[in-house]
Amino acid sequence: MRILIVTQYFWPESFMINDVVKALVKQGHQVVVATGKPNYPEGNIFPGYQAGGVQRELFDEQTLVVRIPTWPRKHGGAKNLILNYLVFVLAGMFCLPWALRGLKFDAILVYAPSPITQTIPAILLKWIKRAPLALWVQDLWPESLQATGFVRNKKALAAVGYLVYWIYKGCDLLLAQSKAFIPPLNEYANRSKIRYQPNSFPEQSTDEPIDAPADLLDLLDKKFCVVFAGNLGQAQALDCVVDAAQLLKDHNDISIVLVGSGSRSEWLAEQKRSRGLHNLELPGRFPMQTMASIFGRAGALLVSLEDDPIFALTIPSKIQAYLAAGKPVLASLNGEGARVVLEAGAGLASSAGDSAGLSANILKVQAMSAKQREEMGKHARAYFLEHFETDSQATHLAETLSAMGAGNSLGAIS
Repeated sequence: MRILIVTQYFWPESFMINDVVKALVKQGHQVVVATGKPNYPEGNIFPGYQAGGVQRELFDEQTLVVRIPTWPRKHGGAKNLILNYLVFVLAGMFCLPWALRGLKFDAILVYAPSPITQTIPAILLKWIKRAPLALWVQDLWPESLQATGFVRNKKALAAVGYLVYWIYKGCDLLLAQSKAFIPPLNEYANRSKIRYQPNSFPEQSTDEPIDAPADLLDLLDKKFCVVFAGNLGQAQALDCVVDAAQLLKDHNDISIVLVGSGSRSEWLAEQKRSRGLHNLELPGRFPMQTMASIFGRAGALLVSLEDDPIFALTIPSKIQAYLAAGKPVLASLNGEGARVVLEAGAGLASSAGDSAGLSANILKVQAMSAKQREEMGKHARAYFLEHFETDSQATHLAETLSAMGAGNSLGAIS
């Protein structure tokens, strides 16, 4: 197939869609990616790129990437975030029809973590290119805006709801990253156009592995370390994690290691200082290629989310990465994410926001024998290979897109 992928986030930013593109190309499909200039998560345009203008390059020496003008997220704030979202929409509508002239596509796919507004240029391209459009929904709007506190005004949320209805109506297919997403999507779109397409993670990275810093590896080797990797933001319920570290202060052989950065990095550093949390480590953010060396030495891997109904519907993408690593998983969240961990037999779960439950589960996993933890890791790995491995999921995705283009019934591959 000839597939156009529209996404506001793409390599060298670390997102799951990078590996999906590699898998699709390996399976013989021709893929073009329309995206912005990389600036996530730090907010600055990456070296080698500039905010203005249209740039073209090759990804993995095979895939054409067309980059449109971008307003960088900078160092946060509602103004910069809104401009970041808005400029992608406007630049996409004005630049992409010209930049993609002469190219034909069998299907268009939008990979849509927030904002869902990135679908708007793809709707225009759908009509220009006469190609069916699928939207891979990673975040539910307007629910996620309300849950994170980004939008609180009821009238504004209602307006976003109308926008979502219009966007979904402009798509031929909606792909839900979680089965629990299907009922909320059905409130804005007909059930017949909704399909389950889970997120994925590659069985083996094609990138050259990089060792994490020696001092971090030394810590991981010497202590039982519970590792969290990813964005350190509001949604990640870091208050609960810090409180759990407080409860475990007297256990000198346990450390909680938060690998990453985000809007709460400074708050975490202040909590570590003010509470004297010697067992809370904040090594910063590292390239994705270092994760194998970090995960391989971790005693357990931690995923946490705030106690909000919208987050209970979500399977955080780090769960796939954790399962692939073959390590015990500690889930401090509700709903689908916890269900996957428990169903896999891959670890233990506590309710979102329950710091006592999280600290108790950390102690339980630490007290297990090495063989018991190894068994949990084997269950995690087996579940990953069955449900989330990138090559098999890319095959499923391509079949779904092909059937959409042919106008066939999708029931057999839903």
